[in-house]
Amino acid sequence: MGFFSKLKESLIKTKSAISSKISQIFTKDKIGDDFYDDLLDILISSDISVNTAERIIDDLHEKMKKEKVSDKEVVLSQLREVIKETLDSCDPVEIKFPAVIMVIGVNGVGKTTSIGKLANYYTKQGKQVTIAAADTFRAAATEQLDVWAERAKVRIIKQGEGGDPSAVVFDAVNSVKSKKADLLIIDTAGRLHVKANLMEELKKMSRVVAKEYPQANFYKFIVLDATTGQNSFSQVELFNEAVGIDGIILTKLDGSAKGGFILSLADELQVPVSFVGVGEKIDDIVMFDTQEFAEGLV
Repeated sequence: MGFFSKLKESLIKTKSAISSKISQIFTKDKIGDDFYDDLLDILISSDISVNTAERIIDDLHEKMKKEKVSDKEVVLSQLREVIKETLDSCDPVEIKFPAVIMVIGVNGVGKTTSIGKLANYYTKQGKQVTIAAADTFRAAATEQLDVWAERAKVRIIKQGEGGDPSAVVFDAVNSVKSKKADLLIIDTAGRLHVKANLMEELKKMSRVVAKEYPQANFYKFIVLDATTGQNSFSQVELFNEAVGIDGIILTKLDGSAKGGFILSLADELQVPVSFVGVGEKIDDIVMFDTQEFAEGLV
């Protein structure tokens, strides 16, 4: 897509917010203590947590002392390097097949859309994909997923509204095993992370997969809306505590100036971003790239 990749393009709002502020401190200050204090404030204002921002500044300061230079481009280059190192501190998710991906998260973050894009992504790689419609609570959830399954040209396993989500998972797992499909993607109902009974249901679905399909590689992805920024931190913590989170699917990054919070999730919770939704179309999903993100951020 021209000079910018889709990931970099989606970071334009965040980058412009950071870059304009950094340019201002370069014009008013040499690279001394006040400069680093101002840069710390800029990182925090970009929704990087205080702890992570302080560590980034400390690491940057150490690199700059070794370089013994005060050139703006060198500082920015070193800052990108520290950001990439922060993101690389948690291991990326490598999907190995046969695989089961359970997609979880709160209401309204774009789970259904992300599942459709993910199904299409792996179908285009030649994988045989099945979707399990285990959101049996929300009205029209299965119908919406049906549309995405048709677009992605994949099978969908479903039951009627109000059915038992774990029963859907059971049926889907056994169907996938019998057909020797490569990937099962499980949709789950959006739930508030503070609702204990709904978290227990996620645990139950996880147990069904583990028991019925032990030979599969089982991954749990949480979908996060980038516009919520640091507020998503507690979501990841509590879902991680309940079922374990392997990776993040990030949506609405192009509508946010808060992209920095991803650094805090990697640094403090050791949960990596795996995929980023970069538009409305079925092909608009990309694997997360730490180098591209660092270059897109500053």
